[in-house]
Amino acid sequence: MRKMLPILGSHQGGRSALTCRFRCGDACFHPAPNTSGNEYAGDIIARAVSRRSVLRASAVVGAAAAVGSGVAGEPAPAVAAPPPHANNKGPKGKPARGLRFAPVAPNTADTVTVPEGYGQNIVIRWGDPILRGAPDFDPERQSAKAQAGQFGYNNDFLALLPLERERGRQLLVANHEYTDEVLMFAGYDEDNPTREQAETAMAAHGLSVVVVEEESRTGALKAVPRHPLNRRVTATTPFEVTGPAAGGELMRTHADPEGRTVLGTLNNCSGGTTPWGTTLHGEENIDQYFANTEKVRDAKHRKRLERYALKGADSERKWERFDKRFDVTKEPQEPHRFGWVVELDPYDPESKPRKRTALGRFKHEGAQPRLTDDGRPVVYMGDDERFEYLYKFVSSRRMRRGTSAADREYNMTLLDEGTLYVAKLTGNSPEDQIDGEGTLPEDGEFDGRGRWIPLATGDTSHVPGMTAEEVYVFARIAGDKVGATKMDRPEDVEPSPRTGKIYAALTNNTDRGAKGKAGADEANPRNNNKHGQVLEFTERRNDAAATRFTWNLFLVCGDPKDPGTYFAGFPKEQVSPISCPDNVTFDAFDNLWISTDGNELGSHDGLFGVATRGPRRGEVRQFLTVPAGAETCGPLVQDRRVLVAVQHPGEIDGASVEKPASQWPDGPGSYVRPAVVAAWPRNGGQVGA
Repeated sequence: MRKMLPILGSHQGGRSALTCRFRCGDACFHPAPNTSGNEYAGDIIARAVSRRSVLRASAVVGAAAAVGSGVAGEPAPAVAAPPPHANNKGPKGKPARGLRFAPVAPNTADTVTVPEGYGQNIVIRWGDPILRGAPDFDPERQSAKAQAGQFGYNNDFLALLPLERERGRQLLVANHEYTDEVLMFAGYDEDNPTREQAETAMAAHGLSVVVVEEESRTGALKAVPRHPLNRRVTATTPFEVTGPAAGGELMRTHADPEGRTVLGTLNNCSGGTTPWGTTLHGEENIDQYFANTEKVRDAKHRKRLERYALKGADSERKWERFDKRFDVTKEPQEPHRFGWVVELDPYDPESKPRKRTALGRFKHEGAQPRLTDDGRPVVYMGDDERFEYLYKFVSSRRMRRGTSAADREYNMTLLDEGTLYVAKLTGNSPEDQIDGEGTLPEDGEFDGRGRWIPLATGDTSHVPGMTAEEVYVFARIAGDKVGATKMDRPEDVEPSPRTGKIYAALTNNTDRGAKGKAGADEANPRNNNKHGQVLEFTERRNDAAATRFTWNLFLVCGDPKDPGTYFAGFPKEQVSPISCPDNVTFDAFDNLWISTDGNELGSHDGLFGVATRGPRRGEVRQFLTVPAGAETCGPLVQDRRVLVAVQHPGEIDGASVEKPASQWPDGPGSYVRPAVVAAWPRNGGQVGA
């Protein structure tokens, strides 16, 4: 029987049912796997929201102004913006440097809409050939062999790395999170996929490395196909397992009795770039690829699988019919080999990617390092599911600054030795001052403190009742045991390159305050959290290796007319509405740029810049919007251009190859295709300056 789509309007954020199915296996329609009694961070966050709301509630929101042209279709209609500094509130003068563009208005145009005065181009699309011998994209004759040489599907994380010996060129690295088979294959039968379709989808997962070249007169980028550095990594590429769990009993399978070689990487979401020139990639919703959890007889093993959201019988894509490793009754340990941070050396196409077990196994959104004062890398990470945790890893070894082959290989070991931590947050107000109505506590404060609880260091476990190997493989269970704080879907977590402050995007959690779920207390009076928030952390003495930190509320997203929203104190009538923050990055001026996923405000997802310092701190300005059904991923902000990964365009309920819901990027009569887009100032100047 054909699977019915869930009822519309019942999804986390503004996602379609199609997105919920193919991206995360309908995770929000199943009980959250964290059933521990640990404190809920939403409690802490929402209290802060309420206090700020009482102090700074505003009346109306002005839609942002001015739109630019799109890649396909007509430009979105402009929406008038309020005059600058309406009602004479807020600081005078220009927006923060780096954010001086006419904000794009919220819209539902089936195109990429950029600010007035900006141009754009498609850098690379799904199916474009990048390896030597790869054919041009032919949607009617797709094959696994062809796809393994072409740019993958549903691009997410992006990195641009320098190519010092090739003037005007850079190395683009992209994640390919998952596949939408109903939008890839004409006549796709989801109950009976063919082997070729399954293997083509496997080849469309993974990573792409491709050289890109700048146009001399614009900020445009173009892919350089068949360059020697170009590379595809797929769901069948051999990976080396490294770190303290490598070779352990929990990592061994019939095909790999030594537990040190895994085939492929799955559901790579966001990532990071290291100071030593490699890229990190987070494996996220890996549960949806594995079948037959309900048939597992070993109660302990089944409970562990369920803690990682594995459930049911058949998987969505039915890969278990063609490869037994995706059937947990045949390869019980195979799921333990996914859900890691992957490290790739993009400069060496022959190198084997590595899965870094010292960073723990969970639904990794990303992994962005910074260095301690003495040169040791620290990686911040979020576990993207309702009520899950924030983590960090502190290496025990210092980075070498040299560029020799020996230095590079040494630096490739830095993420194998160190300590894995999980976060616990606390608030600063007495419980008897929290009435559940959002009344401001007497101290008028909206911040708190936190500590990093150690889980394991090398082969030493810090969690009673768990071995070190169990801690790394089942980091969620370790977090449960030590009392980590539950968060509202922690996604991208990145430190500012300038200040060292850490920003965590918490996308949403509509289960907040629901029957049987955590309700309002001294830390979280905002129930039914549809829009998410951004937390700002500061390590003690700004030391990345510290075990104590302070936090404050930076943004509480949603309709600015809602008194429960907050924009770091900036006047609400002057900000662009923002909902469901996902990926974050920084520009050269230390502005935080936020891409959204599942906007609940009735318009398409987009990319927003927000000042983090100075008198305009909290001023949110929308830079672009993406086409129908799409999510904004990436993003990257350089001096002369902005890059975004337009993921799952046309992913709308009922859509198929035969009935497309989007015509982006190539117009009528073509397949809808995820793609990377570059935008730049037409005057040749600096972005937002």
